[in-house]
Amino acid sequence: MSGQLQQQFASAPKRARIEIIPLIDVIFFLLATFVLFTLSLNKSGGLSVSLPAAETSQARASEGAVTLTISADGSLAWDQQPVTLDDFIARLQAYKQTTLDPRVLINGDENARFAQTRYVIDEVRKAGISRILVETRIRPAGSS
Repeated sequence: MSGQLQQQFASAPKRARIEIIPLIDVIFFLLATFVLFTLSLNKSGGLSVSLPAAETSQARASEGAVTLTISADGSLAWDQQPVTLDDFIARLQAYKQTTLDPRVLINGDENARFAQTRYVIDEVRKAGISRILVETRIRPAGSS
């Protein structure tokens, strides 16, 4: 009888096993890849400021654009380098002359005065640059 029992177990198909360790490795690899990819998506060329929120925010292509940062205290930076107003205007005119498709990305703090932002936009337009983007963070719909 025991011979028949052993024969039945020997001929029974083996059950499939899910190996959990390789599955965990794959999940951590995908998570790390996703995090690194997400961090590289929206690299800002400007200084770190508290961006204003907008429901209509869209992804922007900052390649080839110069980033102007307007901080809450009114200081101005050109691609992470603090500049004076005179230096800002000189750099703006040089940028317009040396770039075929000049674009400006304004990276303004949400507490910056509107007069400062208006001044920057006005000077950019005076230099002949019409492609101006304002960087914002996405505000979920329905929140204010």
